[in-house]
Amino acid sequence: MRGRSDGGQKKRLIFSLCAVAIFLGLLYVYYGSSSRGAADLGYGSKSLRKLGSSYLGGDDDTDGKQYESSTKFGQDEGEDIVPKTFPVCDDRHSELIPCLDRHLIYQMRLKLDLSVMEHYERHCPPPERRYNCLIPPPPGYKVPIKWPQSRDEVWKANIPHTHLAHEKSDQNWMVVQGEKIVFPGGGTHFHYGADKYIALIANVRPPLPTDFGSKAAMLNFSHNNLNNEGRIRTVLDVGCGVASFGAYLLSSDIIAMSLAPNDVHQNQIQFALERGIPAYLGVLGTKRLPYPSRSFELAHCSRCRIDWLQRDGILLLELDRLLRPGGYFAYSSPEAYAQDEEDLRIWREMSALVDRMCWRIAAKRNQTVIWQKPLTNDCYMEREPGTNPPLCRSDDDPDAVWGVPMEACISPYSDHDQKAKGSGLAPWPARLTAPPPRLADFGYSSEMFEKDTETWRHRVESYWNLLSPKIEDDTSRNLMDMKANLGSFAAALKSKNVWVMNVVPEDGPNTLKVIYDRGLIGTTHNWCEAFSTYPRTYDLLHAWTVFSDIKKKGCSAEDLLLEMDRILRPSGFVIIRDKQPVIDFVKKYLSALHWEAVATADSDNEGDDIVFIIQKKLWLTSESLRNSE
Repeated sequence: MRGRSDGGQKKRLIFSLCAVAIFLGLLYVYYGSSSRGAADLGYGSKSLRKLGSSYLGGDDDTDGKQYESSTKFGQDEGEDIVPKTFPVCDDRHSELIPCLDRHLIYQMRLKLDLSVMEHYERHCPPPERRYNCLIPPPPGYKVPIKWPQSRDEVWKANIPHTHLAHEKSDQNWMVVQGEKIVFPGGGTHFHYGADKYIALIANVRPPLPTDFGSKAAMLNFSHNNLNNEGRIRTVLDVGCGVASFGAYLLSSDIIAMSLAPNDVHQNQIQFALERGIPAYLGVLGTKRLPYPSRSFELAHCSRCRIDWLQRDGILLLELDRLLRPGGYFAYSSPEAYAQDEEDLRIWREMSALVDRMCWRIAAKRNQTVIWQKPLTNDCYMEREPGTNPPLCRSDDDPDAVWGVPMEACISPYSDHDQKAKGSGLAPWPARLTAPPPRLADFGYSSEMFEKDTETWRHRVESYWNLLSPKIEDDTSRNLMDMKANLGSFAAALKSKNVWVMNVVPEDGPNTLKVIYDRGLIGTTHNWCEAFSTYPRTYDLLHAWTVFSDIKKKGCSAEDLLLEMDRILRPSGFVIIRDKQPVIDFVKKYLSALHWEAVATADSDNEGDDIVFIIQKKLWLTSESLRNSE
């Protein structure tokens, strides 16, 4: 009996072991050979399924981290550092914007006021919740269509979202045609084309009779050209849609910052950037927009669905902060036409508000009204005591923007602008190289400005010589200068068919106002956090001492490399100008990031900086390859 019992126990044991072995084998086949998020190259040992679910609230990561960094910037050079290969993020994260991620908001249970758009503002993940993985392209991704053809069409596979084409089919926003998405140039208020709408604004006549006498301003610009002989150069387009307004301004030597949130019209900014049009993800919510005061000659809102009367007009006052002396606000909306009682009410209240802000109607026609901001502080001083909105406190810095709450007050002009009765800027293109008045705010002389301009002209010429085997005239369109200083890198590129997003660190000299005064555009940012843009939106990134700077702040250089990879298009370039230890550090990551070295050069007797140029390879996950077949 004992022998038979022992034999039965052995059989059951063997059966159990076999069952466990089969079960483990099935798990290995499922997770090991499953292609969900797995790339056709080796990307490390961590399960990609686990990597994706952990961030979305899964309980499979006990320490809350997706990836533990193996190296730190600044380790001893003698230490042999072999970084881990980076895993690939789940395919569902191919459009991840870490600081504008709704999943993060839900997971962290952030208490936000939806009525004031706080959920569309930046909310960055803490270090333990960051994605330390490579963002994969969507299935069938192709190298983007080149400018200027890209203004009118993009590959559907690159942004596989067609809901706007159906939702806005009667407004000519975009049309699906085979493998491409085509942009006829229409918009909610300009179905027949942004070009015709822009010409109308440029040559619109004021209403007659006028309440402001012969001194009323008119947008009766010559040749129907909105740039007004170079006097209008920088424009803010709020609620821009797919940025056709900004696209058609470019031919008039006007550059627009097209702004929209990642809202119900998802991917509108992604479409804009894919088209090669300057654009930024942002919202008029509770924080100031990341631009200094007096940056734009014109602000535009066409059916942008913004309640300008809320919170004592705080959003309209934010536009007032951003407009230059004598700047315009073009507002196209049914309220301007005022046919029903609700529209009439809104129009009356809005008219009363802008009147107290000292704005005056420059022109009005059909559903478009154009207000003009005063040239001086005189009107503000003549208002009755206690008039709202009040002037901002004397200690308020109108150029402080990073994380600064909006205030319902009017930012008065500086003494210089008051005396000059305007900004004192030269018309475009002369203003690009003319020392602007606000240069004095930083103690810079005209000679220093001119030397900086010339220095970067030589540097950019050297960059393009190094890139020449890899780059053609139409290779790059969307460029970013990650530490722009005075904007001279961008100024040196004027003759090329590119635009530059000039980024100024939030904790350094706020030279962004000088950049805008030169007729360029940009934003403020902290490179310890992710940038407010979609993946794969820039063709070239220029990083001048950016890595050295974040080392001083104690931030992760590895995180910065991953962020640069996220926003860089496949086949795009990175130009790093920094110290030798930084270059050595970056070289260790080339294989893990699927980047390749293009050129290395010294700084031509300009110090100990080294120039290192890299190109990002085009790669697809195996699942993407199958789905695109």
